[in-house]
Amino acid sequence: MSEVQPKSEKQEDAEAAVDDFRKDLGPFVVAAETTRMAMLFTDAKAPGDPIVYANDSFLKLTGYDRNEALGQSFDSLLEQRVDPEVIEKIKSEFEKSENHDNNLDIDYNRKDGSRLFVSVFISPVRDESGQVMQHFVSFIDITKHKEAQDKSEMFIDELNHRVKNTLATVQAIVWQSFKKSSDLQIVRESIDSRLFALSRSHDLLTREHWNGVSFRDLVNEVLEPFGLAGDGAARFVIAGRNVRISPQTALALGVALNELATNALKYGALSNEAGCVLIEWAVAPMPAGNRPIIRWQEKDGPTVAPPSRKGFGLQVIERGLCHELAGTVHLDFPEEGAVCTIDIPAPDRAHVE
Repeated sequence: MSEVQPKSEKQEDAEAAVDDFRKDLGPFVVAAETTRMAMLFTDAKAPGDPIVYANDSFLKLTGYDRNEALGQSFDSLLEQRVDPEVIEKIKSEFEKSENHDNNLDIDYNRKDGSRLFVSVFISPVRDESGQVMQHFVSFIDITKHKEAQDKSEMFIDELNHRVKNTLATVQAIVWQSFKKSSDLQIVRESIDSRLFALSRSHDLLTREHWNGVSFRDLVNEVLEPFGLAGDGAARFVIAGRNVRISPQTALALGVALNELATNALKYGALSNEAGCVLIEWAVAPMPAGNRPIIRWQEKDGPTVAPPSRKGFGLQVIERGLCHELAGTVHLDFPEEGAVCTIDIPAPDRAHVE
């Protein structure tokens, strides 16, 4: 059985002040004890404005026991948990003799260290002669509101980042398309195809609230125009455990898959009636995080020869993935069909489902 610690002189004085306070403001104290709003009173006549009353709602909100709060200055409860600049603002509010019109929003911590946002209102209580006898302090818990606000700001920052990346991708597509050809029809088809792939990746991410997507869903979405979802589904063989990837990874891989499929439709396995494409992936666990390795392999198409020069589509695959994801791309052109291996080191939020 634990020993009962003797009360300090300071604690005894505080409890005596509480008794006097209850006698002076009896009905109000009863009301304060039953309200859900956290509140306390301090003794403005004593040095440091010690707390002479704290209701149960305040104790529940902050995690303090009553004997830990009584007799302490409000500043002392905040010192280890609030920015020093905020402490100075609170001191300034206590030192004012006029009525207080402004509230202070404080990023605070409870006794157990958990985060707490409160809106604090400090008001002087005067006697009949107008002298300030106590300070009345009330608290409104705005933690949920603040967290929602922070989340909203983070979402806006993330959205701005995504828009900038998307616009940079669009700009590169348009610029390279015009650079490679002066035929407006060819340019238009080139731009339309790539923007369509980009938009389908965006649509998929939007349906998933931009919390990442499964790689299998991305493959299905991007390759649907090439026959994956219809009668041509037999021309695609897809193998691999499902991997969830981040939005940035999904956008970059979506454009790359579109380029590979477009190239296969023009020159490779999808350009005849017999060819097919194997798409497989595996996740290699590494100390820095999971690393998906994706392989695109064509077979039974026309005889393949390495291109004499790399067109824009191949540049999109190689440079785009290297720039956006810090990945590596290996393109090989054996006679039996093109092979592309994509190695993405430790992509953000990639994991096996």
